[in-house]
Amino acid sequence: SKTRQTYNRMLEQIESVGLPPQVELDVLGILELMGNAESRVHGTPLDELHLHEMGQQDAIADIVGAVFAFHNLELPGSRVLCMPVSVGGGYVDTAHGLLPVPAPATLAILDSSNLVWRGGPVEHELLTPTGAAILAFLVKKYGSTCPEYPGITSSVTGYGAGSKETGMPNVLRSVLGELDAGLAIDHVDMLETNVDDVTGEVVGYLIQELMDDGALDVSVIPATMKKGRSGFLIKVVCESKDTNRLAHRIIAVTGSLGVRLIPIRHRLTARRRMMDIEIQVSGRPYQVPVKVGCDNSGNVLNISAEFEDCRLIAQETGLQVKDLMRRAEESARMHIDAE
Repeated sequence: SKTRQTYNRMLEQIESVGLPPQVELDVLGILELMGNAESRVHGTPLDELHLHEMGQQDAIADIVGAVFAFHNLELPGSRVLCMPVSVGGGYVDTAHGLLPVPAPATLAILDSSNLVWRGGPVEHELLTPTGAAILAFLVKKYGSTCPEYPGITSSVTGYGAGSKETGMPNVLRSVLGELDAGLAIDHVDMLETNVDDVTGEVVGYLIQELMDDGALDVSVIPATMKKGRSGFLIKVVCESKDTNRLAHRIIAVTGSLGVRLIPIRHRLTARRRMMDIEIQVSGRPYQVPVKVGCDNSGNVLNISAEFEDCRLIAQETGLQVKDLMRRAEESARMHIDAE
């Protein structure tokens, strides 16, 4: 049916079906993603939004079916890895007339997602708002993007074929497998630049600015430059989506004339989670955040209490920071062993 309906009416339909709780939660999350995109495009509040393509029953069925299929795999703790998405090109005929690809609603979803996308390779719409919302939601909640296939041992491959003739295989493929390492595989960029005409104070300021602006790590190495001048090699690890912004920040603060970009295809990392641990000091409770690193099998590799929180407690209580960190880490270990 192509009858227009409201966003709230569509939510009522989903909630009345009796879907499994986790499936319903994810379906509603995807619909919210689509609804917010349509609301931004039309400049209309969600509760006043009348839907066209989004409200069609086949679009809703696509969402429910995709979420059902994902959870039917029964892979708790698994990750969804998504390579760059080809959105197509040209124009698409919609209820609002002929629109450029990607359609405005699709682009609004991409704007608010972590997905990496590109145009082409055909002059057809390859990514619809429904497809963009499903992919963006699952990747954000259950995984991450990656520039290419990671190192995996594949076990099952699934295919879905479209009916539109595009001049090339109109096929969506998903691969199920296990990462070939005990650690998680991450994809990051490395920025580098050499400077020999800035002070240590400026470099220190830059480190804080970059970390506050999304850098994953910043290191500065003393170096001897040409003509024997003393300088610094600045290295910044960041996600690809932050590369251009951070490179501009480096140039603006240091006056460097160029920043080298070194894509790192694979970075092996421990999975990390934070725990709030309560410790007692002189009968008074204090909360200390503790970072726990694990491999893909859940084996604990490292437990580290947050230094800054322990430093503040040390200032207040007069105890040594290292003793407070040790106490918090031991308590975290006991909590983990009891899980």
